[in-house]
Order: sequence, then structure tokens, then C-alpha cells
Amino acid sequence: MTADPDLLDELLRLAAACGVEAEVSPDPAGARARWSAAPLVLIGADQAVPCLRARLPRRKRLILIGFDGVTDPAFNVADLLGAENVAVLPDAEPWIVDQLTAGERPEPAADGRTLAVIGGRGGAGASILAAGLATTAVRSGYRTLLIDADPLGGGLDLVLGWEQVGGLRWPALAGSDGRVDPPTLLGALPHRGDLVLLSFDRDELPGVPVEAMAVALDAARRGRDAIVADLPRQLDDAAILALQAADRTLLVVPAELRATASAARTAATVAAHCDDIAVVVRGPAPGRLKAREIARALGLPLAGTLRPETSVCQGIERGTAPTADGKGALAALCRQLVDDLMGTSPKAAVA
Repeated sequence: MTADPDLLDELLRLAAACGVEAEVSPDPAGARARWSAAPLVLIGADQAVPCLRARLPRRKRLILIGFDGVTDPAFNVADLLGAENVAVLPDAEPWIVDQLTAGERPEPAADGRTLAVIGGRGGAGASILAAGLATTAVRSGYRTLLIDADPLGGGLDLVLGWEQVGGLRWPALAGSDGRVDPPTLLGALPHRGDLVLLSFDRDELPGVPVEAMAVALDAARRGRDAIVADLPRQLDDAAILALQAADRTLLVVPAELRATASAARTAATVAAHCDDIAVVVRGPAPGRLKAREIARALGLPLAGTLRPETSVCQGIERGTAPTADGKGALAALCRQLVDDLMGTSPKAAVA
């Protein structure tokens, strides 16, 4: 990431000498889509301060690089960026070559796995699915963070029955500078057992500040096994950041023709930020549309189906979280989706 033509020429020359493919971005905005997935990131000294202002999530294998004599001011913010190393050219050329070659072999991910959930239209049931996934993940033994990023969704604290549970909400993170200890942050949020919730309060907040989302995702990756994010259909910068961090996105679509048409537009927007998208079709189907027909029309794989469960809605009205008892069609689907996300058999539940 650099807008310095001399530095870019030098780095591309080194990459070509190693036979390594390099993706180039002049600034943080252009780098967001590949930030989390790239095995190695080199930030030019000219982009150090812009990166700091952009609140990009912390990541491994981040190197700040520049020419001798022009790097000192930028290197003062290396720690704030989370850079593992500082490289000064031309002396660091041999070391950079070694890093570029090693960068072709991505390290196994040891961080938390992230699942984004978004409705194909308003009222699709994405929030109930997100809450059910988070509750199921905890029942399966995973430390979980549930992120409510939809300011118009009504509040996941109400879906869980947690409106009286104390802890920090989004407004408290709005002014964060990124230097937050993950255990401290997660411990300050509303939580019960291994489930932690980050949601809105009842005061007006037009959306989630992107720097707050970056802080939350960074803390969750290092302190949770699973992260479930309920995202708005109208994507803001914070939602885009969550999508870019997601290992998979679930698009919830009612089994109706108009809902499918609406979901097609949402899917096209989501696809620009997340490669792995699957459909969850929610019944009933007034026109007898099949779930596989809907998935085929959207050009996406079918992750599962949901049928109406009166007991789930009744439970929410009584303050009982979806899938809390582990029974029913929603609970079964959530177990399947959590297993798929984690890629392993569920752990034994911890009391």
C-alpha cells in the first residue's frame, strides 16, 4: 500500500524477482477488501498516518517500509498500527525478499471465525437467525461474540431477553483509538457465560462508527472462538468492514418472489466484499417456491431452510433467546451452520 511511485517501483521489482504476485493499493480505502485475507501486507511510509486514521483492524504479518532518510516520522506510529517490523530500504532488501517468499504460504488461521448474517429484504428474520447462531455456538462450547450492527433492527438485546443486562454499548466505543485490551473490552460488554453481546442502547445513534467496529472485530478475533454479526441491508462503512472480515455470509430470504428479487440486489452488493455467500430460505412459501429454486435464481449455494416456529416467537416475547433449549428446526439448522463455520466437530459444552 503506497502512493509513492519510487517505493512502488522498488517493491514491484523485488516481488517480480521472487516470482510473487503483488496486489497494489494507493490508500487504505482501496486495501480494505484484501486486508484480512492477504498473507503479507507492506505499508509504505507515506500511508502510515492515513492507515492509522482509517482504523483498519490489526492483523499479523504487517510491515512498515520506506527509504532511508524519509521514514522516521512514519515509523513513530508503527506500534499504533500494529506493525510487526519496520524495514528501511535499500539495506532491508534481502530481508524483504525472504518475507515476500514466505508470504506465499499463508499461516493457518488461529483467530476466531466470523459469520455475517444479512436479510435479503426487511423483516426476513436475519436477527432471529443471528441470535440463534450465537446461542447455539455457546451451547456447542465456543466463546462467542454477537454483534448487532443494524441500527434499525430493533435491538438484539431484546431478541435475547437481555435488555436489563448491564455493560457497554456501541456509543461507548465510538471514540476508541484502537488501543484496547481485548479481555478488558469483552469483559465490559453485556455477557452471560461465554456469550458476549455488542449492541445499541436506546439513545439515537445513526449507525456504527467504523473505528468502533474495527476495535470490536480485532478484540473478538483474539478473544472469541466465534463471531456472529447481524448486518443492515443498507451497508455502511462498519458493515462493509464486518463483511470483509467474515469467513462466510448468510443471506436470509423469505420464500417469496418479491423477496427473491430484493435479495438479488442485496447479494450483488454483498458479493463485492465477501467471497463466501450462501442462502437460508425462510418459509412459508405462499407461491410454492422451492428453496433450491430460490438459491438457483440467486446463483448462490443453499445453506439451509427455516420453517415457521411459533414457539420461537413466543419465547422471544417472554424473554427467552432463540435456540436456548436446543430444540426445534431453528436449533437444528444453527447447529449445522455453526459446525460448518468452525470446520470441526462441536466441543463439549462448558457449564
